[in-house]
Amino acid sequence: MNLNTLKFRLNDGVARITLSRPDDANAINLTMAQELLKTIITCDVDSSVRAVLLDAEGRLFSAGGDLGHFAKAGETLPAVLKELTATLHAAISHLAHMRAPVIASVQGAAAGAGFSLACACDLVLAAKSAKFTLAYTKAGLVPDGSSTYFLPRLLGRRKALEMMLLNPVLTAEEAHQLGLVNRVIHDDDLITESLNLAAKLGAGPTNAYAATKRLLLASSHETLESQMALEASAIAEIAADSDGQEGIAAFLEKRQPHFQG
Repeated sequence: MNLNTLKFRLNDGVARITLSRPDDANAINLTMAQELLKTIITCDVDSSVRAVLLDAEGRLFSAGGDLGHFAKAGETLPAVLKELTATLHAAISHLAHMRAPVIASVQGAAAGAGFSLACACDLVLAAKSAKFTLAYTKAGLVPDGSSTYFLPRLLGRRKALEMMLLNPVLTAEEAHQLGLVNRVIHDDDLITESLNLAAKLGAGPTNAYAATKRLLLASSHETLESQMALEASAIAEIAADSDGQEGIAAFLEKRQPHFQG
């Protein structure tokens, strides 16, 4: 795959997407948004992909949108932003609905759209050095990249508004305490631990993971009864597939299951 702003690798069912503009703070421009969409769709349609790791080169995860590029756009800025956000949002939609679980591995700063991108992932591992901030309104802008969807669900409306209006900079530990991060890891161990977690998920029951993700995304707009109906349908479907059968057999036989994804 020919990429300019990302690196993409696929090994043993684990796809690794690496933001690769370290000299530009991994800021998201149109090219990066297009390449994110391309690689995420590639992962989404490839049944051999059983886990995805999203990480970044350099000191920072991502400083967010490329404000330098925005400043040069002049009168075309509204059109530039509409094209960029349409592309990035399509990538994030595919990421959130992807069959395989997605892990964000965050070092340094995750700001603006970089923070939003991490929020859209299923699990987040953060280095102790990581910092999280939205900073959109600090620059006179409005949050995008799915943050107005995911943050209220992760934090509640008032805390999400605090993050968006006051733009605090959270340490990794503070983000962990708020539930934005699953684990805080020593900087030197971040990549190893992230790859280990991706490998663990990659060996799991991928269809069950996918169904679980769908149920959680649906839960925000379903009633209790309609959500339970979705649960009943999903567990019946998954129990009938090969991994469901293997999981039940392994539990009864008191052995480790061997899932095929």
